[in-house]
Amino acid sequence: MESLWRSATFQAPNPEEYSGIEFWSNPERAGWLTKQGDYIKTWRRRWFVLKQGKLLWFKDPKVTRFSAPRGVIPVSNCLTVKGAEDVLNKPFAFEVSTSQDTMYFIADSEKEKEDWINSVGRSIVQHSRSVTDSEVVDYDVER
Repeated sequence: MESLWRSATFQAPNPEEYSGIEFWSNPERAGWLTKQGDYIKTWRRRWFVLKQGKLLWFKDPKVTRFSAPRGVIPVSNCLTVKGAEDVLNKPFAFEVSTSQDTMYFIADSEKEKEDWINSVGRSIVQHSRSVTDSEVVDYDVER
């Protein structure tokens, strides 16, 4: 996956990966997460933004139209998002997996972890290439 490789090798993502997305305005979800690097396994705190099927991250929360993301994950490439405390032996950990890679994240609380899992999961369903618009489930509807 090219964007994961670029993020791991500290190359900025290709602007085509996020063109047309106003990530600085009204994100579906935004907040701090600690992310593990793919190749250099250090943990770094980054500001994450989920918008229009892209999970983008930045060094700080002052995101404007001129900000350049440090990385981008197209959620349409993601297969699963789930808790990963048992894998990492760290509280509030979760993972996002594609067919080729798994990225690990740590939220600041159990609620933040669950909110991120739900938001990314909903986005995966909405942007999956195998799901038509009529099949998208709205998880926020109270029954």
